[in-house]
Amino acid sequence: MSLSHQFDIAVIGAGPSGSVAAALLNKKGFKVCVLEKQHFPRFVIGESLLPHCMEMLEEAGFLAAVQAEPSFQFKNGAAFTWGSRYTYFDFTDKFSDGPGTTFQVRRALFDKILIDEAAKQGVEVRFGHGVTAFDDSGEEAVLSVETDGGETYRLSTRFVLDASGYGRVLPRLLDLETPSDLPPRIAHFTHIEDNITNPKFDRNKILITTHPQHRDVWLWTIPFGDNRCSIGVVGTPDKLAGDSETVLKKFALECPMLAEVLENAVWENEFPFRSIQGYSANVKSLYGKRFALLGNASEFLDPVFSSGVTIAMHSAKLAADLLAKQLRGGEADWQREFAEPLMQGVDTFRTYVTGWYDTRFQDAIYAPDRSTDISRMISSILAGYAWDTANPFVEKHARRLDALAAMVGRQALV
Repeated sequence: MSLSHQFDIAVIGAGPSGSVAAALLNKKGFKVCVLEKQHFPRFVIGESLLPHCMEMLEEAGFLAAVQAEPSFQFKNGAAFTWGSRYTYFDFTDKFSDGPGTTFQVRRALFDKILIDEAAKQGVEVRFGHGVTAFDDSGEEAVLSVETDGGETYRLSTRFVLDASGYGRVLPRLLDLETPSDLPPRIAHFTHIEDNITNPKFDRNKILITTHPQHRDVWLWTIPFGDNRCSIGVVGTPDKLAGDSETVLKKFALECPMLAEVLENAVWENEFPFRSIQGYSANVKSLYGKRFALLGNASEFLDPVFSSGVTIAMHSAKLAADLLAKQLRGGEADWQREFAEPLMQGVDTFRTYVTGWYDTRFQDAIYAPDRSTDISRMISSILAGYAWDTANPFVEKHARRLDALAAMVGRQALV
């Protein structure tokens, strides 16, 4: 096994967090290599971005390429429906500063655009190269790598960022995985030709649908820019048992608004029905000697508020800034300057994910008389600004949700 020439940073995984981290560090003058086990484009779920992502995409130099892709759908908010109720949040009317619009994207194309842009900027990208071992016993970190052609080599680097997503390479190799405190759930999903002409459906917003009877079951409808939608249903495995096509169609057509707007949809096309389960994950530590974990490699909560890519990119920005300081000889406190700031947003999202499934947050969303100020604060969180501690619903998220649930009162929704 030969030893590859040295890099300052090796990034495992070429998804959004890996691309953003690699580009930011390359811009700071470091030599970066991205190791990606798969070949792009490749399918991955998580198609609805949040406006906070635009800040990281712009800083990494990716925004113009994303804006130029015609199949990406402009997005300015999130809509919610439950039975006869319908409400929405306009992300341009929010508490926090920052962009108020973003895109809904096919991730296979989106991820390829980002990593291609990083490569154009000078990042070395190696597709079909999987990491099989991590050794931090020497003066540098050494990764053992195997190509899909069967060749093996070792790569020496000053630091490793694991952006491997669901692959969770270093958590598996270093025994960092720990069970999530969220109940296991399953998602069934596909892409359809939606043929939606009904004016009730706003293509500029993701539509989140609460099932009429089972309030812990919900569906996403994410329109793209070419008469296609991503549609999926999420719930506990007992409620969603069965083959993906049957279960997804059943639950979708039981929801009044979805049944109406999808009346002309074509469900069968070249895109298969898929499922994913047990996706919520956690780790014992977000960092260690010569490594840090980004995005889904560190923790993934739930898809309900489309927070995954935002958390991934935010973690990449935090890590890139701190690592640059460390590699230049400065003091770097990874707990105080990376883990704790990152978890501020993750814990905020976790509070509202939990509140969604126990219906406290649903009750607040569907309440008929939300105050303007509260709506703007909630809109900020749904737009991805879960790190803005000037927002009371971020700074004291658990307490604020409890107070909001008490104020709304379940009797108001009967």
